[in-house]
Amino acid sequence: MNKEELIQEVAKKTKNSQKSVGEIITSMVEVIEKTVAKGKKVTLVGFGTFEPRKRAARTGRNPQNGKPLKIPAKTVPAFSAGKKFKELVAKK
Repeated sequence: MNKEELIQEVAKKTKNSQKSVGEIITSMVEVIEKTVAKGKKVTLVGFGTFEPRKRAARTGRNPQNGKPLKIPAKTVPAFSAGKKFKELVAKK
């Protein structure tokens, strides 16, 4: 399911216009992105948590020539599914 299909499904379920649902979903994603970029968590109880995670610097290998190379430390966005979401997916 892509963003447009998600908007259509939510609009149908909530009986709101696709335009207003699209604006809400876009705004929600922007708020989550900005909050996680600031180093904070966003928790949607039952669904999951969006958070920044730090990756330590490490040594990797260049796949073309096998030589070692240094991979710098960085912070990446991460999502952890909530209990209810995990249980729903596990039933399938």
